[in-house]
Amino acid sequence: MALASPEATNLNIAKTLGKSLSSCSANIQKLPHLTDYLPNLKPLPNPLEKNPLYHPPAGFYINQSEVVLRHIVLDPSADSEALSSPTPQLAYTRAGPRRQIFFEPKDIKAAIVTCGGLCPGMNTVIRELVVGLWELYEVRQIYGVTAGYRGFYSRDPIELNPKLVHNWHKKGGTVLETSRGGFDLKKIVDAIEHHGFNQVYIIGGDGTMRGAVNIFDEIRHRKLNIGVVGIPKTVDNDIGIIDRSFGFQTAVEMAQQAINAAHIEAESAVNGIGLVKLMGRSTGHITLHATLSSRDVDCCLIPETSFYLEGKGGLFEFLEKRLKENGHAVLVVAEGAGQDMIPRTDAQKEQRDESGNLVFLDVGAWLKSELNNWWTRDHPNELFTVKYIDPTYMIRAVPANATDNLYCTLVAHSAIHGVMAGYTGFVSGPINGNYAYIPVEEVAQARNEVDVQDHKWAWVRSVTNQPDFVKP
Repeated sequence: MALASPEATNLNIAKTLGKSLSSCSANIQKLPHLTDYLPNLKPLPNPLEKNPLYHPPAGFYINQSEVVLRHIVLDPSADSEALSSPTPQLAYTRAGPRRQIFFEPKDIKAAIVTCGGLCPGMNTVIRELVVGLWELYEVRQIYGVTAGYRGFYSRDPIELNPKLVHNWHKKGGTVLETSRGGFDLKKIVDAIEHHGFNQVYIIGGDGTMRGAVNIFDEIRHRKLNIGVVGIPKTVDNDIGIIDRSFGFQTAVEMAQQAINAAHIEAESAVNGIGLVKLMGRSTGHITLHATLSSRDVDCCLIPETSFYLEGKGGLFEFLEKRLKENGHAVLVVAEGAGQDMIPRTDAQKEQRDESGNLVFLDVGAWLKSELNNWWTRDHPNELFTVKYIDPTYMIRAVPANATDNLYCTLVAHSAIHGVMAGYTGFVSGPINGNYAYIPVEEVAQARNEVDVQDHKWAWVRSVTNQPDFVKP
């Protein structure tokens, strides 16, 4: 039987793909809109039509039918039937300006709040929300809510304008201040009503987004004409659905400095080990990407995979081999890795932070102690040095780099356009490189863990040659 030529095979694939894509349907995730519960709201023409900075060209406005596909990788050569299957592709509404809006700009009173831990780019998002509302839609009542969710009902909001926030993107942290906890739904929504806010921009991580879901639900229950939008923020990059969260690339870039310092310390000592702990409570994205970016790392430990210290195939055996080969080694560990191995007192087993998360013990300090105990026991007459570097707060407190600053600008403007168009209870973020609107409830529930079965983790293993830590 003659085999088809590569050209013929490619042609058949192209035909199959073309037919499939032309007939495929999209399962568009329904996006909440103010008119769902306020049917008498009347649309208004978008003031960008008259904005001298724009003169919107053809194609400037996003059509309601434009969507962003959740999954875009297809393999017609492997499963052509799947391509022609009636199962629709999961899709989200594309972000961007609409021809019609549902808020009169002069009547808008917007509130911006930052919650949870610090992350590079928070001040950039605040700045771009203020500048975007002011310059694009001529909104003149913009307020910052200080100290996180509790600030809605415990503090007076501060008035914001472009001149005030002009240089905020050059600063780390959040000028509005932040906090964990303090979530009292009734007090928050009562305060939003009391202050007359009709647009609320909430910047925070997964816990903050769960709070945003509750705020949106309560506002919808009260039938209030208030748009609620979440802007995902987590330096760990652990929020699902979106490509990545802002601040992540800055964190990876800053992690390089800590790894480089650990490498120099290790190289400069006899049997030196540089130990670096990076952020990542439940996911090891920073640790993984920093390892792939650095190439100086000998072992990468993340929460998604377990490891062990003693015995064949264990961490100590691997490090001993590396020390014999190179005279030094660099070990990078995410803060959430190995937590089940660290001894805890009964009190520590129950200790939680204000967000309800289990308080983690310092895996870096524990590993340093275990490494020293191992070497002293097995090699009592040989020199050994462990240099432990914890750059956690340095990494999350720095200003955003250029890539993250661009991201912050685009995500802030996307959020503004969405709220102005009457959407509410949504999150703005990139999916496959295109900005989309996602129901906040989905984002609050989704997780983004490192897939240890995919190519990136295989690349880590090939770069470090570390063991798989599967006990014999």
